[in-house]
Amino acid sequence: MSSATRVLGIEGTAWAASAAVYDSGRDGVDSVFIETDAYEPDSGGIHPREAAEHMHDAIPRVVERALEHARETFDGPIDEPPVDAVAFSRGPGLGPCLRIVATAARALSQALDVSLVGVNHMVAHLEIGRHTSGFDSPVCLNASGANAHLLAYRNGRYRVLGETMDTGVGNAIDKFTRHVGWSHPGGPKVEAAAEDGGYVDLPYVVKGMDFSFSGIMSAAKQRYDNGVPVEDVCYSLQENVFAMLTEVSERALSLTGSDELVLGGGVGRNARLRDMLAVMCDQRGASFHAPDARFLGDNAGMIAVLGAKMYGAGDTLALADSRVDPNFRPDQVPVSWRDGEPELAVTDSEEERIRGAEAVVDLEPGANRVTKRRRPKRYRHPELDERLRRERTTLEARLTSLARREGVPTPVLGDVDPLEARLEFEYVGECDLRDALTPASIGDVGRHLARIHLAGFVHGDPTTRNVRVGRYHAPSNDRTDDARAQNRERTYLIDFGLGYHADHVEDYAMDLHVFDQSLVGTADEPDPLREAVREGYREVGDERVLERLEDVEGRGRYVGGNS
Repeated sequence: MSSATRVLGIEGTAWAASAAVYDSGRDGVDSVFIETDAYEPDSGGIHPREAAEHMHDAIPRVVERALEHARETFDGPIDEPPVDAVAFSRGPGLGPCLRIVATAARALSQALDVSLVGVNHMVAHLEIGRHTSGFDSPVCLNASGANAHLLAYRNGRYRVLGETMDTGVGNAIDKFTRHVGWSHPGGPKVEAAAEDGGYVDLPYVVKGMDFSFSGIMSAAKQRYDNGVPVEDVCYSLQENVFAMLTEVSERALSLTGSDELVLGGGVGRNARLRDMLAVMCDQRGASFHAPDARFLGDNAGMIAVLGAKMYGAGDTLALADSRVDPNFRPDQVPVSWRDGEPELAVTDSEEERIRGAEAVVDLEPGANRVTKRRRPKRYRHPELDERLRRERTTLEARLTSLARREGVPTPVLGDVDPLEARLEFEYVGECDLRDALTPASIGDVGRHLARIHLAGFVHGDPTTRNVRVGRYHAPSNDRTDDARAQNRERTYLIDFGLGYHADHVEDYAMDLHVFDQSLVGTADEPDPLREAVREGYREVGDERVLERLEDVEGRGRYVGGNS
């Protein structure tokens, strides 16, 4: 009979003072005990000082209750501690709250003479979903208060495939409910009001696998101020915001080749979001899992479970190294507990029919033709779905041709039917870029993006699946020096459906940021390729765009948050 691992977990990143005991159990039958005392402000959102005061008062109570449970259920020698380790949320979160939790964890580890484990709060949201689902290597959507992002495991870390460009999904919803005059948390109140609402148009902003909530929240406030019933605004907020999250989740599945999706974060308690994700996965033939509600909000159960995995891998902290990190990103965490486990495969064979994130593509290489159909998405509201399919089909046709006129290799457009959301293109390339990652091809992508930016528009979704690579054969009547370089590799930009006209350096930098994230998520050694795209862009484009890209990557808005 195998021995069990028992870990005391303490969570306190923002509003929930929580302690838990995870027992891995003998013979694989595990259990989690959770005690939580949540801070609920009288009005508005979370007040950091009040949250820290609550944490100071509540952490001793919840920890004592968890320890009582640990002692009552411990069947070892009376002189041994009832747990093997103490795990705590090291970040991201509110600094004063994190420090209170860390102080308690250090004191307990010393008093009990057991190991100390520092857990990344956002990775814990992911891992509890993986733990309870039994999936091998899923994509994870973390939908929490201060953040929203997509993660997938590759090369020993959880890579950020996409994330919010401004505020977290929960905080965005709370901004609207504060405007209306509702108390925190706003999410459950929006969900309740939406049951009696109808659909009104609101902005829908997706850029590759990144997304933005600021515009839709401003529009929602304006609709409410203009007399639109609050129930209608709440209904439409849910339909648009959660459709955005579902769309980028499907795009992440398409990019990585995964057929497993897990949900994490407090906003995951919303039934409409879970329903959208389940419908999308069903339509796609993928598996979806959302943990029990007690594991979706901020809770110490997920801290204890991940703490046990890290403890088993020997990933513990010395007291001197246990400083908290309010800006602790999930992709900064070495995933020591998954050494030797499977990760996402990112290659697949070229088949006659490809199911992308948005469309089904029929390939006919013999006829030199590709037919792309944007199929209706059952998870989206019919009005929203029809509008997006029509607009994106029209944009793809227009921008593909415009890019070609700017000297960027793209497939020749044969036919377009916006009402049926159908396009016919020339068949180009031999494989997707993700199956042929080389510095030369990546440099070409940098130059291509620079050319369309100079022409005043962006691609919108430049990923390693939306670039085709093949050999170029110059026509016999082409006598240019460039054409004489027979059989040279050529890269083609495809799928401009998320593109748009823009004249701001920020939009161009975001285009590069989307491509950069796709490299991190699909390349075995992304750093040389990331440099290659910058060098290619520098040859043709505006240096200010690269400077803004550095700014984008270094901003706090791209740092993970808490539920």
